Amino acid sequence: MTLQQTLSIMKPDATRRNLTGKINAKIEDAGLRIIAQKRLCLSKEQAQKFYAVHAERSFFNDLCEYMISGPVVVQVLEGEDAVAKYREVMGATNPANAAEGTIRKEFAESIEANSVHGSDSEENAANEIAFFFSQIEIVG
Repeated sequence: MTLQQTLSIMKPDATRRNLTGKINAKIEDAGLRIIAQKRLCLSKEQAQKFYAVHAERSFFNDLCEYMISGPVVVQVLEGEDAVAKYREVMGATNPANAAEGTIRKEFAESIEANSVHGSDSEENAANEIAFFFSQIEIVG
Protein backbone atom coordinates (compact mmCIF):
# COMPACT_ATOMS: atom_id res chain seq x y z
CA MET A 1 0.00 0.00 0.00
CA THR A 2 1.20 3.46 -0.89
CA LEU A 3 0.36 6.78 0.72
CA GLN A 4 -1.09 8.91 -2.09
CA GLN A 5 -2.89 12.15 -2.72
CA THR A 6 -5.85 12.61 -5.06
CA LEU A 7 -8.10 15.47 -6.11
CA SER A 8 -11.79 15.61 -5.30
CA ILE A 9 -14.26 18.12 -6.68
CA MET A 10 -17.73 18.46 -5.24
CA LYS A 11 -19.69 19.63 -8.26
CA PRO A 12 -22.36 22.37 -8.48
CA ASP A 13 -25.27 19.95 -7.91
CA ALA A 14 -23.72 18.89 -4.58
CA THR A 15 -22.94 22.41 -3.37
CA ARG A 16 -26.39 23.67 -4.45
CA ARG A 17 -28.02 20.99 -2.28
CA ASN A 18 -25.66 21.65 0.67
CA LEU A 19 -24.20 18.13 0.61
CA THR A 20 -20.58 19.05 1.33
CA GLY A 21 -20.69 17.87 4.95
CA LYS A 22 -22.32 14.55 4.06
CA ILE A 23 -19.80 13.94 1.28
CA ASN A 24 -16.90 14.88 3.57
CA ALA A 25 -18.20 12.37 6.13
CA LYS A 26 -18.17 9.58 3.51
CA ILE A 27 -14.63 10.54 2.49
CA GLU A 28 -13.38 10.52 6.08
CA ASP A 29 -15.30 7.36 6.99
CA ALA A 30 -13.42 5.63 4.15
CA GLY A 31 -10.11 6.47 5.85
CA LEU A 32 -9.11 9.37 3.62
CA ARG A 33 -7.89 12.65 5.13
CA ILE A 34 -8.88 16.03 3.70
CA ILE A 35 -5.58 17.93 3.69
CA ALA A 36 -6.66 20.92 1.57
CA GLN A 37 -10.08 22.32 0.73
CA LYS A 38 -11.57 25.44 -0.80
CA ARG A 39 -14.84 26.60 -2.31
CA LEU A 40 -14.66 28.53 -5.57
CA CYS A 41 -16.46 29.42 -8.77
CA LEU A 42 -14.69 28.32 -11.93
CA SER A 43 -14.52 30.62 -14.91
CA LYS A 44 -15.36 29.17 -18.31
CA GLU A 45 -11.68 29.36 -19.25
CA GLN A 46 -10.65 27.46 -16.10
CA ALA A 47 -13.24 24.75 -16.72
CA GLN A 48 -12.14 24.40 -20.34
CA LYS A 49 -8.50 24.16 -19.31
CA PHE A 50 -9.19 21.64 -16.53
CA TYR A 51 -11.28 19.40 -18.82
CA ALA A 52 -9.11 19.95 -21.93
CA VAL A 53 -8.54 16.20 -22.19
CA HIS A 54 -12.22 15.94 -23.20
CA ALA A 55 -12.16 18.86 -25.67
CA GLU A 56 -12.97 16.67 -28.67
CA ARG A 57 -15.79 14.80 -26.93
CA SER A 58 -19.43 15.65 -27.65
CA PHE A 59 -20.15 16.45 -23.99
CA PHE A 60 -17.26 18.92 -23.50
CA ASN A 61 -19.22 22.19 -23.81
CA ASP A 62 -22.09 20.93 -21.66
CA LEU A 63 -19.62 19.71 -19.03
CA CYS A 64 -17.86 23.08 -18.90
CA GLU A 65 -21.17 24.98 -18.71
CA TYR A 66 -22.31 22.71 -15.89
CA MET A 67 -19.06 23.16 -13.94
CA ILE A 68 -19.41 26.96 -14.04
CA SER A 69 -23.11 26.89 -13.10
CA GLY A 70 -22.38 27.22 -9.38
CA PRO A 71 -19.68 26.91 -6.76
CA VAL A 72 -17.53 23.80 -6.42
CA VAL A 73 -15.46 22.52 -3.52
CA VAL A 74 -11.99 21.32 -4.51
CA GLN A 75 -10.04 19.12 -2.12
CA VAL A 76 -6.83 17.21 -1.76
CA LEU A 77 -7.39 13.83 -0.16
CA GLU A 78 -4.61 11.71 1.30
CA GLY A 79 -4.49 8.09 2.32
CA GLU A 80 -3.36 4.58 1.45
CA ASP A 81 -3.96 4.08 -2.29
CA ALA A 82 -6.05 7.27 -2.24
CA VAL A 83 -6.75 7.35 -6.00
CA ALA A 84 -8.35 3.89 -6.07
CA LYS A 85 -9.95 4.30 -2.65
CA TYR A 86 -11.68 7.56 -3.59
CA ARG A 87 -12.86 6.13 -6.92
CA GLU A 88 -14.42 3.29 -4.93
CA VAL A 89 -16.08 5.76 -2.52
CA MET A 90 -17.40 7.85 -5.45
CA GLY A 91 -18.98 4.93 -7.29
CA ALA A 92 -19.58 4.49 -11.01
CA THR A 93 -19.90 7.61 -13.19
CA ASN A 94 -23.47 6.63 -13.98
CA PRO A 95 -25.27 6.62 -10.62
CA ALA A 96 -27.61 3.89 -11.89
CA ASN A 97 -24.57 1.60 -12.00
CA ALA A 98 -23.00 2.78 -8.73
CA ALA A 99 -22.78 0.46 -5.74
CA GLU A 100 -24.98 1.04 -2.70
CA GLY A 101 -23.42 3.40 -0.17
CA THR A 102 -21.28 5.28 -2.69
CA ILE A 103 -21.45 9.05 -3.07
CA ARG A 104 -22.91 8.89 -6.57
CA LYS A 105 -25.53 6.26 -5.67
CA GLU A 106 -26.73 8.35 -2.74
CA PHE A 107 -26.40 11.89 -4.04
CA ALA A 108 -26.06 12.11 -7.85
CA GLU A 109 -28.95 13.58 -9.78
CA SER A 110 -27.89 12.15 -13.16
CA ILE A 111 -24.87 10.90 -15.10
CA GLU A 112 -23.98 14.56 -15.78
CA ALA A 113 -24.83 15.95 -12.34
CA ASN A 114 -23.08 13.13 -10.49
CA SER A 115 -21.96 15.23 -7.51
CA VAL A 116 -18.21 14.51 -7.50
CA HIS A 117 -15.06 14.25 -9.61
CA GLY A 118 -11.99 12.26 -8.62
CA SER A 119 -8.62 11.77 -10.28
CA ASP A 120 -8.32 8.58 -12.33
CA SER A 121 -4.57 7.98 -11.88
CA GLU A 122 -1.70 9.04 -9.64
CA GLU A 123 -0.21 11.08 -12.51
CA ASN A 124 -3.49 12.88 -13.21
CA ALA A 125 -3.96 13.44 -9.48
CA ALA A 126 -0.64 15.31 -9.29
CA ASN A 127 -1.57 17.46 -12.31
CA GLU A 128 -5.10 18.15 -11.08
CA ILE A 129 -3.94 19.03 -7.56
CA ALA A 130 -1.38 21.46 -9.01
CA PHE A 131 -4.13 23.05 -11.12
CA PHE A 132 -6.03 24.15 -7.98
CA PHE A 133 -3.53 24.25 -5.11
CA SER A 134 -0.07 25.59 -4.32
CA GLN A 135 2.09 23.48 -1.99
CA ILE A 136 1.61 25.99 0.84
CA GLU A 137 -2.15 25.26 0.82
CA ILE A 138 -1.72 21.51 1.33
CA VAL A 139 -1.36 20.64 5.00
CA GLY A 140 -0.80 16.95 5.76
